[in-house]
Amino acid sequence: MMLGAVLKPINRLGRQTVSTIGDLGYAGALLAESLYFSVMGWRVGQPVRLRAVLEQMRQVGVDAIPIVMLLAFTIGVMLGIQFIAALGEFGAESEVVIAVAKSVTREFGALITGIVVAGRSGSSFAARIGWMNVSQEVDALAVIGIEPVRYLVAPSLIAMLIMMPLLTIFADAVALLGAALYCAPPLQLSIPNYLAQTLEVTTAWDIGQGLAKSLIFAVLIT
Repeated sequence: MMLGAVLKPINRLGRQTVSTIGDLGYAGALLAESLYFSVMGWRVGQPVRLRAVLEQMRQVGVDAIPIVMLLAFTIGVMLGIQFIAALGEFGAESEVVIAVAKSVTREFGALITGIVVAGRSGSSFAARIGWMNVSQEVDALAVIGIEPVRYLVAPSLIAMLIMMPLLTIFADAVALLGAALYCAPPLQLSIPNYLAQTLEVTTAWDIGQGLAKSLIFAVLIT
């Protein structure tokens, strides 16, 4: 009796571990197959259609611009408020520009974009493919000779890999503008001067870190 009570949680943990490993393996295989059809599909008679990619780019990227811009602007203002208050206690208001610029370009721009796109497009992908499974449309694609991964996943992956970095750049710009509107008066700077200082302290490495994270988010969401 006691042995069963001890082994039961271990057994449950083992089953969950095996299930998680299986899910990761499936996701890795799906990614590899999507990349294969994206690059080599035309050689095996299964090319990824440009029209499908453009449609996904519109849904993933263009349609998400308003909400991404709104959230990015809000986060930029909030970062300005927090850094002005925190650094002002130590008399380091001059470091606000650097703190905001590094935070936005390295972390928050990609994070905001990832959260919005995951909520919009990630749930849309899941709902669409789930409904197609229920109605057996995925099986029908395979029956008529169309690879489901090439038709359903590869266009979305390509679109995400293109649009996520672009949305991240837009989010960075809007967030920095929001921070400038709040921070410039307390720092006794004009908005153009604040933005000029932001450009001076922002390096390609800072922007590159954010863009790299956006690509990771794109793969994970898809």
